Amino acid sequence: MKSITALIGVLALAGFPAVYAQSPTPAVLPSTFCRYVPERADDFAWENDLTAFRTYGPALQHGAENSGIDCWPKRVNYPIIDKWYRLDHDRHISYHKEHGEGYDNYHTGKSRGCGGTALWIDGKMVLSGVYKTWKILQCEREKSVFVLTYDYDLKGRRIHEVKTITIELGKRLFKSESVFTEGGMPADVDIAVGVTTHDQKGVCTLNRAAGYAGVWEIIDQQGLGTGVVMDARRITGMQEIKSAVPDESHALFLTHTDGEGKEVHYAGYGWEKAGVITTPERWNDYLGRFAADLAPR
Repeated sequence: MKSITALIGVLALAGFPAVYAQSPTPAVLPSTFCRYVPERADDFAWENDLTAFRTYGPALQHGAENSGIDCWPKRVNYPIIDKWYRLDHDRHISYHKEHGEGYDNYHTGKSRGCGGTALWIDGKMVLSGVYKTWKILQCEREKSVFVLTYDYDLKGRRIHEVKTITIELGKRLFKSESVFTEGGMPADVDIAVGVTTHDQKGVCTLNRAAGYAGVWEIIDQQGLGTGVVMDARRITGMQEIKSAVPDESHALFLTHTDGEGKEVHYAGYGWEKAGVITTPERWNDYLGRFAADLAPR
């Protein structure tokens, strides 16, 4: 008992809250997971053994948040979403601070975050706002699948987006498949898929031929690589948008819906503190290999 008490004291001195020291996470198999989070303003969150994400819901429809994707850098292979939300809500232990498993150090706001979509009209992004509805299709160890819906008001035109997100064990990128409709029919529209550069603090790599866009930035002295991959045949343009307006600087994929109103891409991150992805070169190599695996043989 004395040795356990001493260990708790050492952990406390090292900066770990007592709740982490006294309640270690039991051995849990790596797993995917997703859920609606009503206790945190209708967030919807998802994760696997390598990454975790969230996006914003109806409770924030009048706030600064939008349809961007927020990254939660983690450095453990077990699920953390429930634990971080619970500790934040019940014990006021913020997931914006590192307690040994990772933390939310990524600002999204009204940006596209990591792989959010927008309509592309007259050279500008038109945003939808936060998601309207959610539905979980599958939540199992190897794979989780869920659906979010969004609405766009385009000068009197109403565009509806049904976004299906799939996250699988062992992959740093989740799949985002959107179907855009207008009046119940497939919408013929241009789409932008973005990765924020955090007001140009991140350095972006645009590789249209390979089909990926990557951003590498330093946050709290640690490198974070974010990126998007798409079938290169579906890309109609790529560009870096630089703006003095907060949250408007992005690395962008441009594409067009197919005959079914569909758009598909993959998005995710690699965090230096978690190991493996420790340099921008390693991140771009990962994105390039992921894209090559998608290419037709």
